[in-house]
Amino acid sequence: MSHFSVIKTKLKEAKPLSKALNQLGYVINQEKKFIKGYKGQFTEVDISIDLPGDTKVGFKWDNNSDSYELVTDLDLWKFDLPVERFISKVTQMYAYNTIISKTEEEGYQIVEKKNQNDGSIELVLTKWES
Repeated sequence: MSHFSVIKTKLKEAKPLSKALNQLGYVINQEKKFIKGYKGQFTEVDISIDLPGDTKVGFKWDNNSDSYELVTDLDLWKFDLPVERFISKVTQMYAYNTIISKTEEEGYQIVEKKNQNDGSIELVLTKWES
């Protein structure tokens, strides 16, 4: 029997999470605030996306951890990317967006951005004092 799995994350803000999902090429279902699982079961989420392979994924706010949890039916996961790698990519892009947003608020500018062979992103920032 299949059921929804809930995976803890460290993702705490909706805006950089949505931006990360969009940058990775995933379309957020603006109207649909639920995901479908085994035998037509539904569960409510705050952010829902459809992955290739008809895989349904959502992010739901958890008040106990003050962060979003990934919600999906792992038995129905048909996306080529394993769920752990999917979370890793989303988390990396979320962190990138959060860093850019916070540093721009502090007056920093990106001087250089390099995508490394290991998949990491190297940033060089500067702040001009007047």
